[in-house]
Amino acid sequence: EVHLVESGGGWVQPGGSLRLSCAASGFSFSNHDMSWVRQAPGKGLEWVSVINRYGGATTYRESVKGRFTISRDNAKNTLYLQMKSLKPEDTAVYYCSKWTDWSTGPWGQGTQVTVSS
Repeated sequence: EVHLVESGGGWVQPGGSLRLSCAASGFSFSNHDMSWVRQAPGKGLEWVSVINRYGGATTYRESVKGRFTISRDNAKNTLYLQMKSLKPEDTAVYYCSKWTDWSTGPWGQGTQVTVSS
């Protein structure tokens, strides 16, 4: 059974930074492309970034390019998202998932990121 636990969210002022983590278990993490997705208040789910199974290829949605960095540690079964220069519009609950499951789940419980002054 896929089990994902996101952490690292919190409140930060505009321009600040946060690092999210996602601990994965119940499946062969190193054999799957992984993604971060988010859901802002009152809006639908949107994908943020994806990384291939080897960690050598990454893709970002346009609005976070140059500010967010996705990475993974296959030895630790952990996915990361380094976020810098955060903006109020980045406020959302952030989830990790297999790339193939980004729109349907399963996801973890999510971690709340709030960017405000």
